[in-house]
Amino acid sequence: MGFALSDMQVKSTAFADGGAIPARHSGEGEDVSPALAWSGAPAGTRSFAVICHDPDAPLVSPRGTYGFVHWVLYNIPATVQELPEGVQDYTAGGTDFGRTGYGGPMPPQGHGTHRYYFWVLALEREPDLPEGLGLWELLAQVEPAILGMNRLTGLYRRD
Repeated sequence: MGFALSDMQVKSTAFADGGAIPARHSGEGEDVSPALAWSGAPAGTRSFAVICHDPDAPLVSPRGTYGFVHWVLYNIPATVQELPEGVQDYTAGGTDFGRTGYGGPMPPQGHGTHRYYFWVLALEREPDLPEGLGLWELLAQVEPAILGMNRLTGLYRRD
């Protein structure tokens, strides 16, 4: 599956692209998801999915995936173009914390700065996916329906 970026724009009121994620949105803070907004979805978009992934986490699975999945949220209708802080709507998928819902940054102490990619995927399918999908199951189901995607990158470190 290719991850070519589209013209969609993703932003947050909590941090700028390439900026530090406030502790409020981390496992050391209140652990609430940041507000996200996007624009420029391709024509034909019928739903969205949001993913937060840390590619710098020192984890590789037996199936060849890498990093740590912090958030999987899907079945977001095409009429929605922003999520409030701490969003509880839509369908929360499984994360590498072993639960559903948002889990903020919490890299190993002394491991340096980690990047957190907040991906927004524009999908050419109705928001009708089943509950409980993890990142890789979600991607397997939506890959043929991805019309566009882009990301916001946040940084976090624990010293």
